[in-house]
Amino acid sequence: MIAPVVVVGGGLAGISAAVRLSSAGRRVVVIESRGKLGGRATSFVDPRDGTTLDNCQHVLMGCCTNLLDLYERLGVLDAIRWHPTIHWANPPHEPDAMVPGWCPAPAHFMGSFLRMRFLSRKSKRAVARAMWQMIRLGRDGRGRWSGRPFVEFLAASAQTPEATEKFWDPIVTSACNLPCASVDASSAMLVFQQGFLQDSWSPVMGLPSVPLISLYDPAVKIIETAGGSVRLGESALALSYDGSRIAAVVTDEGSIECSVAICALPPDRLLKICSETLRRADSRLARLDEFTFSPILGVHLFFDQKVMRTPHLVLPGRRTHWLFDKGIDSWGRHHVHAVISAADAWMDLDEGDIVARVMTDLVWAIPQASGIEPLAYRTVKERRATIACTPGIDAIRPGAARDGIRGGIDNLFLAGDWCASGWPATMEGAVRSGSMAASAVLGSGGLVGDVPASWLARMLGL
Repeated sequence: MIAPVVVVGGGLAGISAAVRLSSAGRRVVVIESRGKLGGRATSFVDPRDGTTLDNCQHVLMGCCTNLLDLYERLGVLDAIRWHPTIHWANPPHEPDAMVPGWCPAPAHFMGSFLRMRFLSRKSKRAVARAMWQMIRLGRDGRGRWSGRPFVEFLAASAQTPEATEKFWDPIVTSACNLPCASVDASSAMLVFQQGFLQDSWSPVMGLPSVPLISLYDPAVKIIETAGGSVRLGESALALSYDGSRIAAVVTDEGSIECSVAICALPPDRLLKICSETLRRADSRLARLDEFTFSPILGVHLFFDQKVMRTPHLVLPGRRTHWLFDKGIDSWGRHHVHAVISAADAWMDLDEGDIVARVMTDLVWAIPQASGIEPLAYRTVKERRATIACTPGIDAIRPGAARDGIRGGIDNLFLAGDWCASGWPATMEGAVRSGSMAASAVLGSGGLVGDVPASWLARMLGL
């Protein structure tokens, strides 16, 4: 029997690769050190009360075509609830609503954007000017900004401090997990070009209605039906390199012979299982130690009465970036999930200080919540949530397969949101990298195409 494809890592990238390969009839063994699939986009059982909580609120958008394809393959698309309106806090007024209108993209947000009150007219004109410049830049022009911080583009398009603080930073920080001053400009521009400007479906926001971990249950059946297996709670210790290929993956439970190895681990974890000989043999492994990371903080709050009246809320200009209404839990409590991206300044705070800060922001955004204290809370710190997509990051992000010019190991493939997928370090980027690795192994297939741009967006050069 031919040795299996061994996928090291059961996060979204590993799941994507394994499902693609299994659907094509390949036998796959998935090794995951945790006792569950999903990596950083999963759930856990809170030992305090037995509640199943997501590590953090993960959001997809209509433009996440490969993530949607994975959910379709898993048969879980009906667990996604779609929200065309983005709600922005503007106390003491009701939240502003940003929703696509009847005009073709990129003019689809024009009506609701002009009605939004949290920005001044001057700032709105500045935002419109920057959006127009990104439209005219197109994909090629976006590439020319690679290696420079997005804040330089904002300065070149004469943005007001208010526009940067209340509009650009909330979106960019949430999408790229870095603020405008730190993130690579081309990564930030992709968010707006593909997520907001090219068509009216791409900005529609999808939120899972079930715990994240339950989205991945069907993956196990797909893999096992093709003759493979998922080995949870088993850690990879080394890649066995015989001088020409990866012969096996060594784990804490033994050695697994492989025909192909797909490493879907974060770069720092991959570095630990690669020998110096292996790193010298494959240029994709040479710069694993150069990646840095950016944290995310999730805060679960539980109240004895309903606090939110919108499914989500952006908090412009605040330290807390988003609030999500998670509904009424099995204990009859109203569950609100707060998210802070690029949360470096929060990592050393204790749970009480974190909750106090978040509650200050929640009461600012929802004044009617003043005087209401949470019955319970739980904070989740993801210190290495994503790689930091700083200027120049694309130069060290490796591809799925070996470099055709510099060579490498034929049966070693890489996947993960840190790899070169054409996207920032997001769920869509992770799934794309897994699909690219699987397609490279199979010699066929490829990525699901982007949502088509509207006729007007195409005419304007987007």
